[in-house]
Amino acid sequence: MFCYQCEQTAKGGCTKIGVCGKTDSTATLQDLLLHLTKGLAQVAVAARGQGIEDNEVNRFISEAVFSTLTNVNFDDARFVTLINKCVSLREGLKAKVSGVEFGGPATMAPALDIPGMVAQGKAVGVESDPEPNADIKSLKHTLTYGLKGVAAYMDHAAILGKEDDELYAKFQGLLVATLATGLTLEQAVEAGLECGRINIRAMELLDDANTSAYGHPVPTQVKLGPTAGKAILVSGHDLKDLETLLKQTEGKGINVYTHGEMLPCHGYPELHKYPHLAGHYGTAWQNQKKEFAEFPGAILMTTNCIQDPKKYIENIFTTGLVGWPGAVHVGNDDFTPVIERALAMPGFEADIDKGSVMTGFARNAVMSVADTVINAVKSGDIRHFFLVGGCDGAKPGRNYYTEFVEQAPADTVILTLACGKFRFFDKQLGDIGGIPRLLDVGQCNDAYSAVQIALALAKAFDCGVNDLPLSLILSWYEQKAVAILLSLLALGIKNIKLGPSLPSFITPNVLNLLVENYNIAPITTPEADLAEILG
Repeated sequence: MFCYQCEQTAKGGCTKIGVCGKTDSTATLQDLLLHLTKGLAQVAVAARGQGIEDNEVNRFISEAVFSTLTNVNFDDARFVTLINKCVSLREGLKAKVSGVEFGGPATMAPALDIPGMVAQGKAVGVESDPEPNADIKSLKHTLTYGLKGVAAYMDHAAILGKEDDELYAKFQGLLVATLATGLTLEQAVEAGLECGRINIRAMELLDDANTSAYGHPVPTQVKLGPTAGKAILVSGHDLKDLETLLKQTEGKGINVYTHGEMLPCHGYPELHKYPHLAGHYGTAWQNQKKEFAEFPGAILMTTNCIQDPKKYIENIFTTGLVGWPGAVHVGNDDFTPVIERALAMPGFEADIDKGSVMTGFARNAVMSVADTVINAVKSGDIRHFFLVGGCDGAKPGRNYYTEFVEQAPADTVILTLACGKFRFFDKQLGDIGGIPRLLDVGQCNDAYSAVQIALALAKAFDCGVNDLPLSLILSWYEQKAVAILLSLLALGIKNIKLGPSLPSFITPNVLNLLVENYNIAPITTPEADLAEILG
């Protein structure tokens, strides 16, 4: 295997076992699935050119690509099913297309068993790209990883009934573009920026899906300590799974808690209305082995972020695209096995007061007090805004983000989103004229909300976004962060600071290009970066 798609990548690339826990066979099956899905996209693009649109194919392509994102699916058997379905859909669609001669992954037949598929996966993995130019290859891999992030957001939106045929078409076109040879540097850069643009549309679609179903988030206080009683913990990102579980647990004496990026769910009125949505438990995904082992109830993983659960395998359940060998997978929106396990477990013996945090500061909430914010900036009460957020992780150096927020002057405001917030989410930073200094915008996809806030402020001040007293201090871990970074670059946003380390798939020349065109820079120390930004 060879994998360097996440920030935790070992020494430039995992070659024996992933730091995430995926085995050689899982990694190579993912490579094979991704390659074959590109072949399905080739056929889908050709079919669309002949007026043939197949929504089952559209949905499957985003699901398959999402399945290869970090910490989603570790179950080899599930990948075999996906691989075979991919080829079945491909051949079915191919039969409807006339006058097109396909090649490459559009004609590849998978082996009949896992060892054979693994061998095929090794032949089409990351290192098999024939591109001789290291910088073009770097940009193509950046595009591939960005598309994995886009696929996640497309899938989340589709689950709530929001789809866009034009988005599917552009996504599939870019997926095919990763197979191209002979690209110029300009073409490769443009493909990455186009990925950023379609990710904006995917996040917009998901924002519409979430707010149409559950209302716009409102500032909400969330209890951190547990309540006595039976318990279920929900982690991942999927709002619909949480809603379904809340409905199915009504009147059963079970308290439901959020974990990780599910914290912002408390801000949605149609989810907050359930009295047994009892609070938030734990912190970010990389701490789950300790936190889940101590949780006295059932655990439901709804999307990516799962780690090896062998110490509590009987208590954890997966749904959607998540998979782990030995963990019970529940489908068809029936969480009965999760509920039965929770009822069989002891739950929390007593109430524990661990304080609370605020969430729900999405664009509507912030812009409802826009006049107050604008006046505070004009009067000098607010000197600067920092968007400090992104993915959390286990690698050393992430204490930078805690220290940055702690050292940010009292006349600055911190916007945050995604699981990177757990480095400082419970800090009591006070307020500026009634405006909290720490504003939790939401999940990683709520970067859309943060961008809308920035664009609205730029319009109010009659300036460009880069002229605002706003700095982006981002942390990355997996491929959704890559997609969001490409979106920010596509919007022309400059002066981003990125950490805790730079991606292994970015070559020095590509990094120089980003520095020259966008002034993107790695984080240094909180003291030095604050001094540079604030002058």
